Formats: sequence, structure tokens, C-alpha cells
Amino acid sequence: MAHEVWQTLAVDADTLLRVTGLTKRYPGVTALDDLTLEIPRGRTGLVGANGAGKSTMFRLLLGLAQPTEGHIQVCGIDVADDPIEVRSRLGYMPEHDCLPLDQTAADVVSTFGELSGLPRRAARQRASDILDLVGLDEARFRPIGGFSTGMRQRTKLAQALVGDPELVLLDEPTAGLDPLGREEMLALVSRLGTFGISVLMATHLLDDVQQVCDHVVMIDGGKLVVSGATDSLLDRTGVVTVDVGRHSDELVAGLARAGLAATIENGLVEATVDGDKEMDLLRDVVADLGLPLFRLSTRLTSLDEVFLRGTGESA
Repeated sequence: MAHEVWQTLAVDADTLLRVTGLTKRYPGVTALDDLTLEIPRGRTGLVGANGAGKSTMFRLLLGLAQPTEGHIQVCGIDVADDPIEVRSRLGYMPEHDCLPLDQTAADVVSTFGELSGLPRRAARQRASDILDLVGLDEARFRPIGGFSTGMRQRTKLAQALVGDPELVLLDEPTAGLDPLGREEMLALVSRLGTFGISVLMATHLLDDVQQVCDHVVMIDGGKLVVSGATDSLLDRTGVVTVDVGRHSDELVAGLARAGLAATIENGLVEATVDGDKEMDLLRDVVADLGLPLFRLSTRLTSLDEVFLRGTGESA
């Protein structure tokens, strides 16, 4: 598969993560293939299909595996030189179900607080504060075995945060959640920046990244597809969305007479325009027909389109 690599490398001193020539090979498989990128502080989505190399990247960041080639720096520290110091700055929320079901959320999270170096009493207080933050204050003394999937995900997030990390690694944080639980988890992730905690969120759901991340890294088959600020990747298309209420059919017919292609999607008119001249023509058609105009907006590309364009695939 051909890959066109588009990179937007941060050059300021606030770089959180720097990866240079990173390669990881297993027998018969290359999980990561010569990745070079820089990620600033903030919320970053690490996007790729299952098997793209996201979990391998996390294992390398945590020092749980060694790269075949290349280097990783987290907060200016080389993982190979001092993996313990790097891990002291990281929180990790794994994808798999790993919580002891006979323990309470308060016990689990406070234990991780102690492991991070907090005294016992401070760890208990910190655990209480974090569980309140993730919405488990009333459930913190209940055994985890009785928790729903969403509550277990929140507990995993809490244990990742209790040590006050500079960077938290979230591996598929919305996996298994219903739509409401997914929105609530994404809201929590979005709030972490207000506490000075940066996020690297591995996911295969591009909508999640587009909703909460200000930077995105896309990988496919271990190779870098695109890296950059989310906003800079979402180009405006030549598709204009027009809301004229129940007059959509009338507008589409009028645009066709004027030589503009248009369709109806979910009750809204989507017209393809090329430049200001055709935009003015569309406006004039609406005015000449005497139609009410409730909304007129230019559609952005989605991250799905960016990914497909980068991997050379067609929608």
C-alpha cells in the first residue's frame, strides 16, 4: 500500500514527545516502521486500525519493550536512558479489562497512588478526589465486580491520573461504551488539559479524535500517514450545506436550472460550488425563489477523508 507522509513537526520548546526513526520488528512482522514525529503538549489522537502499531507504541513509551531501531524522548528524557523516570511522568489506561473485581475503586486507585510515591493518607485523599472527578464518588466503596463497563473504564482512567502524570496514555478509552458513556468519557478526556495533563489517546474511532483532540497522528501498517494540528488537516471542501426548510426540492430544481449540481441529504441541500462566483449564484437562486434561508455553511473534510487520502485509498 502506498503511503504519502504529510508531517507538521513542532519546533518549539514545548514538545512533549519526540520519536526519531522508530522501528519495532517481531518475527515476521514489522509493527512500527521508521516513524519520525514530534507531538506538542495537549490532547493528541493516535489513530489507526487494529494492528496498526498503536499498542506497540505505548509499550515502547513505557519502556516495556525495546525498539529495534530509533529513539523515543518523553518530556526531554530518552526512554532507553531512564525508563523509570519516564514512567514516573506517565499515566496509563490499558484497553483490556485488568481490574481486581473483588476490590473497591477506592482501594485500587489509592494503591496506585501509593505506588506513585504518595504517602498512604495522601493517596487515599487523592484517590477520593480523582474518583469524584471521573464521576465515581458515590460508587468508590463498591466492589468493581458490580460495576458496569462505563464505571470500569472510569476506574481505569482514575488509576492512570492518581499519580498526577504529565502525560496520560489512553488505549481505546471508549471501547465497549454505549453512546452516552462514550460522550461522557470524551468529555472527561477533554477536561484533562485544564489540569495541566497532556493526553495521547490511541483509538480507531476518528470521530473521537475530531471531537476532543487538538493534534492527530495517523499510522497504518506501522507507517506514518499524517501528523499535524487537527484544525489544519480539516480543509474546507467545495460543498455548501443549505437549509431552506421544507423547500429543498424546489431549491435543488432551481440550482439545476442555474447549472449548479445539488442533492438532498437528511433534509438539507448540499451544493457543489467552485469559488465566490458560484457561491453568489447560489445565494441569488435562493433569493429569486423567495425561499427562507435558515443556514448556509461550507462543509469541512472529515478525518476519515484525511486518512483515506493519506493511505491512497478511495472512499
